[in-house]
Formats: sequence, structure tokens, C-alpha cells
Amino acid sequence: MKIRNLIIALSSVLLIAPALADHHGGYGQEDGNGKTIIETARDAGQFGTLLTAIEAAGLTDALSGDGPFTVFAPTDEAFSAIPEDQLNALLADTDALTAVLTYHVVSGKVKAADVVELGSAETLQGSRVDISTYNGSVRIDGATVVTADIEASNGVIHVIDAVITP
Repeated sequence: MKIRNLIIALSSVLLIAPALADHHGGYGQEDGNGKTIIETARDAGQFGTLLTAIEAAGLTDALSGDGPFTVFAPTDEAFSAIPEDQLNALLADTDALTAVLTYHVVSGKVKAADVVELGSAETLQGSRVDISTYNGSVRIDGATVVTADIEASNGVIHVIDAVITP
């Protein structure tokens, strides 16, 4: 049951990622052009590793569901900071991968204006992420939000510059 909940949570995170692309670097329209978080992330072109991880964890369908979800989506560059052997081991361990991915997803549609008012938020993984501001930037567990409020039909995506772990 715990693994199933993690998978559902991770799927939720991935669905939100496309939403963050709205009006930022050609991601899409305010509603994500009717595209889900997964579709929005694919179209963005900078979330290949995240999408591979989501598929490996079996969360693609969950993150393509109704939502709404808020996804703190690490870019390919963020994943490249993880040593290759560690990343490959994570991708091979479905339980650990699901835990990490669902740690990047929050239930509901939390826009940037709302995020800055929070000190923390409960993730689908079950733990809380710390939310803070520093020099005008929003930080999620130490990762900086580089693009916020990318809209998708089933949530919102906030692009972050690091992979966060529970």
C-alpha cells in the first residue's frame, strides 16, 4: 500500500511540471494548451531525465490524470549533478525512485504567489519540503525555483535547479 501511495504521489508531481512552463521560455498558454503535466514537460525539452524516471517508476499515467498537482520539476541539468552511477542505481530501484519523485509533488495547484506564503508543504511522498525565500528567490529544500507557474491542464510546474530528496 505504501509503494502504491508513493507511485500516486510521484505521478502527481510529474503532472504538475508542465503547468510551470506557462509564459516562460515558450512552454505554453495559461492553461497549458489543454496539455497534462507530462505532455507539457515533454514539450519543454529540458525534463528528459525526469520523464525517464517517471516512466521507470510507473508514474506516467498517474501524472497524466486529473490532479491537480504541483510539481517541483528538476531539469536535466539538475539531474546531471548526480554522479552517473548513483543516478543509474536510483533508476533501477523503483521504491527509492518513487520516494524521490513523489517528494517533488504536492497535491493541489499551488501557484508562486501562494508558495512564498508557506514555510513548508506536505509532499505526496509524505514528508514536508521546506520553503523559503532568499534574495528574492524561492527555495524548495535548498533548490532554487528558476521558473514558476507553468500551467498544465492538471496542475502547475515550478522548475527547480536541483533534485531534492526526502
